[in-house]
Amino acid sequence: MPTPNPVSTPTPRLTRASAGARPPAPVRAVHLGLGAFHRAHQAVYTMADPDWGVAAYTFRNAELPRRLTEQDGLYTLQVRGDGEPQTRIVDSISRAHPGGDTDRWLADLASPDVALLTLTITEAGYRAAGNDDGSAIGRVLAGLRGRHRAGGAPIALVPCDNLPGNGSVLRDAVRNAAEGEDSGFRCWLEDHVSFVDTVVDRITPATTADDAVTAARLTGFDDHAPVVTEPFSEWLLAGEFPAGRPAWENAGARFVGDLAAYEQRKLWFLNGAHTLLAYTGPALGCATVDEAVRHPVLAALTESWWDTAARHASLPAEDLVDYRERLLRRFSSRGIRHHLLHIAVGGSQKIPARILPVLRAERSRQRLPEPAIAALAGWLIHLRDREVADPRADELVALARADDGARRVLSAIDTDLADDRELVSAVDDYVDHLHHSVR
Repeated sequence: MPTPNPVSTPTPRLTRASAGARPPAPVRAVHLGLGAFHRAHQAVYTMADPDWGVAAYTFRNAELPRRLTEQDGLYTLQVRGDGEPQTRIVDSISRAHPGGDTDRWLADLASPDVALLTLTITEAGYRAAGNDDGSAIGRVLAGLRGRHRAGGAPIALVPCDNLPGNGSVLRDAVRNAAEGEDSGFRCWLEDHVSFVDTVVDRITPATTADDAVTAARLTGFDDHAPVVTEPFSEWLLAGEFPAGRPAWENAGARFVGDLAAYEQRKLWFLNGAHTLLAYTGPALGCATVDEAVRHPVLAALTESWWDTAARHASLPAEDLVDYRERLLRRFSSRGIRHHLLHIAVGGSQKIPARILPVLRAERSRQRLPEPAIAALAGWLIHLRDREVADPRADELVALARADDGARRVLSAIDTDLADDRELVSAVDDYVDHLHHSVR
């Protein structure tokens, strides 16, 4: 008789019961901006303190909260370097909610048990109109208003986006949105709400279907919300936590008095190089960061950018040398497929923070730095020729396609640079250079 085929055992769905995980911790932190970066970064640090659970909200994606809810907040973190990925199951998210769950959002922010709100709302989220129009700042303001009415327990707001002085940026956005509020609420904001500055760093590309297959193979669980990231992670914080915080330092977070030099290093060296590659790489046929840093022209541009930025950086030269070496290893890793077009999103917010400070410093010394010009030229090509994801996309695409597109686009982000005829001419020439190089 033929041997019957063995019946395959279905892979169990990842849940707290199937994984033998601890019960959800009580919610003492709220997060706005539930996505891959939060789950690879702040949620992982919070695992170091089992007494703190996170209620995580997203106002963009209803599917991810549903998947996480079905998995009791659990997901697989795949750390990819050289060799086989390392995995761990992250359990610090106690609840996940879509943006439509407004009542729960307001209840969480009003709860005196909640001591802090972390945010990953992207650079654009801090500039969008506040108040009650559905923007991130509007929702934060609504939550704080409810907290004030419920007794006014103190709270710390901890932005985790790539903006210099992000705590101050968030404070100003909340203050501006609250201008029409009553004086009692505005005084409470000043006295009981702290805004913490942070520097965050962990490369976290978008998850693919293959990542779920890998997660099941490595863990034995069917995970519908895996996250992929690199081995490196950094979190620097400066500010007050009036109602307490998790022991993030147990996972490697550092609390410092002044973040300015570290913000500058991160924005110019890591984020600046990413932005340079995001706009020049596709023009030269590269799709990912690791491909780009192996391209001889792009590798030389990256090193030149770092040399240029180092002339104006605040940290000691030896610290920057070590940081550059680590960046090059991270960028070159084949374990992380960080797509350039994903990094290219939101250039109107990223370029002013990452590229222009160095460019202005160079122009004040009558220098035309090739890598900064290359980044602007690549951005111009991106605006003209590709699908653009940017809060100012309609405006910028129209400007870029005008006869004097370089000057017009520059005028939209820095009028002084737009009046710099030598710079505008150099950007125009570099657009032609990139087009010629790809032929």
